[in-house]
Amino acid sequence: MSIERVSVGVYDSHLMADAAIRKLGKSGFDMKKLSVVGKDYETEEHSIGFYNAGDRMKFWGKTGAFWGGLLGILFSPAMFIFPGFGHMIVFGPIVATLIGGLEGAVVVGGLSALGAALVSIGIPKDSVINYETQLKAGKYLVVLQGTEEELQQAHHILAEGSLDATLY
Repeated sequence: MSIERVSVGVYDSHLMADAAIRKLGKSGFDMKKLSVVGKDYETEEHSIGFYNAGDRMKFWGKTGAFWGGLLGILFSPAMFIFPGFGHMIVFGPIVATLIGGLEGAVVVGGLSALGAALVSIGIPKDSVINYETQLKAGKYLVVLQGTEEELQQAHHILAEGSLDATLY
């Protein structure tokens, strides 16, 4: 029986996160096991948002091309407004975990709903606090879930351009 592992990369910009995501896709990593979390760009000068257009979602704004581009390769897009974080956009399997926690009002030891979702997939609480701080500072998280074998190569790719990459 294979044990599920988690690998997290922290990226300084959406461009760096996008490069890692594309490289992971080219390497054959199962994109259904990849999640992306990041703050929506806040501005008073430009409209920002997303909406459903038939069977697909559209984004606009400064980082609209980044978020919109992820729609072609990732699943389960969602946008949340979290106290202390502002607008957060989340893609991938972590969305279901996050929604489950919000619906069940699960909070783990003073963490945000997002932090509780990260703990529930196997990230230690002290690391989650660091990731929440990174997200508040405008960084992007790329989260991979899979078996040890699946994550070995993928983690090296994740680490190449990240500020911090950790395998749990």
